[in-house]
Amino acid sequence: MRIAQVAPLTEAVPPKLYGGTERVVHWLTEELVALGHDVTLFASGDSLTSAKLDAAWPKALRLDGSVRDPNALHIVMLERVLQKCDNEEFDLLHFHLDYYPFSLFSRQPTPFITTLHGRLDLPEHQPVFTTFASVPVVSISDSQRRPVPQANWINTIHHGLPERLLTPLPVKPSYLAVLGRIAPEKGVDRAIRIALRCGLPLKIAAKVDVADQDYFNDVIRPMMDHPSIEFIGEIGDQQKSEFLSGARALLLPLDWPEPFGLVMIEAMACGTPVIAYDRGSVPEIIDDGLTGFIVDDEDTAVAAVGRLSGLDRRAVRARFEARFTARRMALDYLAAYQSLIEAREPRIKLVSAGE
Repeated sequence: MRIAQVAPLTEAVPPKLYGGTERVVHWLTEELVALGHDVTLFASGDSLTSAKLDAAWPKALRLDGSVRDPNALHIVMLERVLQKCDNEEFDLLHFHLDYYPFSLFSRQPTPFITTLHGRLDLPEHQPVFTTFASVPVVSISDSQRRPVPQANWINTIHHGLPERLLTPLPVKPSYLAVLGRIAPEKGVDRAIRIALRCGLPLKIAAKVDVADQDYFNDVIRPMMDHPSIEFIGEIGDQQKSEFLSGARALLLPLDWPEPFGLVMIEAMACGTPVIAYDRGSVPEIIDDGLTGFIVDDEDTAVAAVGRLSGLDRRAVRARFEARFTARRMALDYLAAYQSLIEAREPRIKLVSAGE
């Protein structure tokens, strides 16, 4: 199959450090190539891929201070995709750009699908999915799609990561962990309070976006004065196995409808249980009492920490292997691609017959 994967230009594919969507695109692309498919990746020029790379801009936009209008470059990239469609270079297009391609690519014949990676519960999303109710989309959790039932949902396909990317290391878990991004909705302040109440060290490996700098300075930084709280900063995949294997649990006291939460399956890959608030996708990812605990507040989170010794870290890893590998994700997407191509073929034949 000839497949186009169209990624955001915000980060390289894969990103150097933080970047959820671009990491998923990378893992999916590599699996599709390994399965024998002809894949073209539309992404920034500093991306690394086994597929053919089509770069609309030489450098990831987050690292390129010269770019002030990222929308302009994404429009250029979409035009490059369309020109290749005009030459019939692809059997299917797979977008990871939210609703950007909906209008333009609804007006051309190549089958396309969009994976929606973000939250969909904002009021402005309603007219988008009502206007483009026939555009095929994939959700990354069932909870993500609830605010917009009018969308043309093809499937829910949970993320997966390469089976050997992160693995359990033979270290004694000794601390609680936070991984990802420091923002109000991620609840890092709650994680600190939970760790302090449990009398356990907390290590925070997370980035701080410019938009969240005030929250970090005003709320989080003062809470880090305690000697048992350690701020590591942003880490890459190379450091995650050691960081997560050394944690008794990953804390995820969310305060928003998390569409998926890659950090949960990253922890599971290392055999590390997750203690997460019951928000968004959490009940779909965590098997309560097996791969972690789903809690409602700080009190129940503290109680869950006390029950961690009853979990088998080998069973956590086994559940990851059964549910959240990149190969499983790629096979699910291939099934979705095939169904779209087969649905489009009868229409093409009917048009040809009518001519």
